[in-house]
Amino acid sequence: MARTQKNKATAGHIGLLKARLAKLRRELITPKGGGGGAAGDGFDVAKTGDARIGFVGFPSVGKSTLLTTLAGVYSEVAAYEFTTLTTVPGCIKYKGAKIQLLDLPGIIEGAKDGKGRGRQVIAVARTCSLIFIVLDVLKPLGHKRIIEKELEGFGLRLNKQPPNIVFRRKDKGGINLQTMTQQSELDLDTVRTILSEYRIHNADITLRYDATADDLIDVVEGNRIYVPCIYLLNKIDQISIEELDIIYKIPHCVPISAHHKWNFDDLLEKMWEYLKLVRIYTKPKGQLPDYNSPIVLNTDHRSVEDFCNKLHRSIIKEFKYGLVWGSSVKHQPQKVGKDHVLEDEDVVQVVKKV
Repeated sequence: MARTQKNKATAGHIGLLKARLAKLRRELITPKGGGGGAAGDGFDVAKTGDARIGFVGFPSVGKSTLLTTLAGVYSEVAAYEFTTLTTVPGCIKYKGAKIQLLDLPGIIEGAKDGKGRGRQVIAVARTCSLIFIVLDVLKPLGHKRIIEKELEGFGLRLNKQPPNIVFRRKDKGGINLQTMTQQSELDLDTVRTILSEYRIHNADITLRYDATADDLIDVVEGNRIYVPCIYLLNKIDQISIEELDIIYKIPHCVPISAHHKWNFDDLLEKMWEYLKLVRIYTKPKGQLPDYNSPIVLNTDHRSVEDFCNKLHRSIIKEFKYGLVWGSSVKHQPQKVGKDHVLEDEDVVQVVKKV
């Protein structure tokens, strides 16, 4: 495929090959048949806290040292590779939120194909709200490319938004393609070729931006995970100040030293920004707000209804209205309904039906 010239004549052929590759990869991710239940021993860790962060990286880049210094949990550290053989969980409390940290075993090239138990490692990474890719600062770019390729091959999309493509199957009527903007790669024939590989002959597709064949395959597959990611360039005590200034300009990167605990405040601040969490404080009637234990919600789900469901499922059934203090309302307090969207550090008092 890499040797094929890219032009209008070969676009359909390349699209077909990409669709076939995606199908074969999916079969690798979800192996057929039962049995072999012990294969994931030590990898499945119960999800706790408000968010989950996985440390992904090559062996001996400092993942275990980072977990030990951040969370105070002992994860075995030694001078040889593959010291960590199972998932080691830890937990930190930051700005009132409990965040679970997972030290995953080191992955190697070919992990997505099952080498070095890489499949189990990446399967755990798929369940995380944020991924820390830990890199050695002396050889970052080569490792970064390999790890990205392994994670992408397993259906993880790092620091990307889901494609703005509407895909709707139907019973008859053939393939109907609508484009909102000029397309450089996809046309009706290419779309038909890709969908025929999935045995889809009747569908409505709307492309709202200049999409690629990979974007369309991601939408049709429907099992892609879009997750934010921060690249941690560890061992900065081994480079000069000038090199550090250059590293700081790379997007989504935080240079740190896990051993010397350098730049951890910057790392935690960036972690909070990428997790997109909001803190909501509860206020019982006639009492002061409880500022010590906030209810932590995700930015995408932060309505009063989500807040009530996080407290207890039964509250929304008895919900009459809410009183809100904070930046999401004009008046302090303001009476709101269950659909009101809350902002960070709002104070909420729930009034129940009598």
